[in-house]
Amino acid sequence: MTSTLFESVAPDAHVYLDRLAATDLGRSYKGRMLNALEIRPGQTVLDLGCGPGTDLGRLAEAVTATGRVIGVDHDQAAVDAAGERTAEQRTVTVQLGDIHDLPLSDRMADRARTDRVLQHVADPVRALYEIRRVLRSGGRVVMGEPDWGTLTVDHPDGDLSRAYTRYVTDRVIRNARIGMQLPRLAAEAGFAVPTVIPVTPVLRDVQEADKILGLERTTQRALAAGYLTEEAAHRWLEHLASGPFLATVTFYIVVAESQPAT
Repeated sequence: MTSTLFESVAPDAHVYLDRLAATDLGRSYKGRMLNALEIRPGQTVLDLGCGPGTDLGRLAEAVTATGRVIGVDHDQAAVDAAGERTAEQRTVTVQLGDIHDLPLSDRMADRARTDRVLQHVADPVRALYEIRRVLRSGGRVVMGEPDWGTLTVDHPDGDLSRAYTRYVTDRVIRNARIGMQLPRLAAEAGFAVPTVIPVTPVLRDVQEADKILGLERTTQRALAAGYLTEEAAHRWLEHLASGPFLATVTFYIVVAESQPAT
């Protein structure tokens, strides 16, 4: 089944990041992450996995003209886009780099952030050690990650909801449970973890949810992978398109602080 309610083609990755940031959900959780960073004028702040520079401007405002913001991304197209976007902001630089092996010197930053990055990386633990390496003693990193195991899309047939979530956690997201795991992993990497903030948005507009979740595209991939039958996929999408809609997933904002090496 195909419905005009759903996007049939995945948006460009940079478009997706900007679009999510412009939603009420994006503005809300990003604002909470910015508040949790507690940036002070004059500090050096890292945006690791900065993408097309969606958040660099707000970080630059926080450090003021006396501070410094460095965006790092592994994708050259993202670095180019972020560089163009921030060309007029003298406090911002953007560079190509791998979060597993940051092209930054030891203890050079006061603050760092990652926003939905660690769910995709090959080795989150190695990335956490790298972040700790580049933070000064007492420095802070704020990380935002979903726990896709908490994804719930309401449907009269609960088995279909569970199959859909299972496909997402098994096949779609590399580190699907990272949101729940991150406080433990950060502590094991030598951080103090003073604060964990769970954010559970409730999505009730199917088209808005589709812009975040790619409901039909994901369903078709689940069908191809054998998680849903053709009949089940049809019933699933038919209800999502026509019935009352509700979906939730828990997003964790994790505040971690660098401690002196022992």
